[in-house]
Order: sequence, then structure tokens, then C-alpha cells
Amino acid sequence: MAGEHRSGCPINLSLEVFGDKWSLLILRDMIFGGRRHFRELLNGSQEGIASNILANRLKTLVELGMLTRRPDPAHKQKAIYSLTEPSIALVPVLAALGAWGRRWLPVTEELSVRARLLEEGGPDLWARFMAELREEHLGVPTTPPPDGRTVRDRLQAAYLATKSTSA
Repeated sequence: MAGEHRSGCPINLSLEVFGDKWSLLILRDMIFGGRRHFRELLNGSQEGIASNILANRLKTLVELGMLTRRPDPAHKQKAIYSLTEPSIALVPVLAALGAWGRRWLPVTEELSVRARLLEEGGPDLWARFMAELREEHLGVPTTPPPDGRTVRDRLQAAYLATKSTSA
């Protein structure tokens, strides 16, 4: 097994799993956008992923155990992709990447508001979000949020609010 990797360094091994931008962006769109089907991921990507790259990355993410793929009972030609625990555990990593990007890069308010809310919410919000993702993707029950709005709902509402004020 060790011969298949450049080194046993945890950063190197992590980058071997999701070190290309498309893999992390697919996981981002599934985590924050709730996208579960190929077409949703293809058409919902602001970065404009090509269909062949998407198909390749989805296959690789399934092989690596970051996603599962099963037939969609509602549509015979569709598959539903689900996050696995290793992917769900990326929420704090993505929150840290977003916080870093907000501090050091020329982000837009519209596309960085979710990162700001995740940074402000900190570990408690991340834990809540991961519990909600476990329920959605793994079927692990969680207690409903007190106000009935999921973390994703709150992040999406903030995003939409910036779009309406910038239009």
C-alpha cells in the first residue's frame, strides 16, 4: 500500500484524495448546494466543469470512498450520489479554506457570505451542519433545528439576500 503513494505524510495523502480542484468543488456543491445527481452537479457548477471531467471525478470519489452511488428509485437512468463520513468530516476544512480565502483573496460578497457565516458560527455550527448531512446522506437521525431551518437553509438564505441587494 505504501508504494502506491508518494509518501506517508498526511497532507500528501489528503491531497492524493482531493487535491485537484474539481474533486473539492464537487464535494462543495454536494455539501453546500445539496446536489445529488450528475446533471445537478454539471449544471450547477459556477466554475463550468466539463461532463467528462465530472464523470471521471465522481467515479474516482466513489472508488476512494468519499461518495457512494446508487440507482435513483424515481428514475431508472439516474444515480444518486451520497456523501460518506470522510466527506462530511470535510466541513471544518472547507470552513477554514473559506475563511482563509475571505481574508487573503479578492472574493465577492455574494460568493463569500456562506464562508463568513461558517467562520462566525464556528465548531458548533459545523457540528450541527455535519449532523444534518449525516441525516440527509447516511440516514442517521438528528434532532430538528429549533427554528426548523437547517444550516444549509440559513446559508442559502444569506446567499440569496446578497444576490437581491447586489442586483
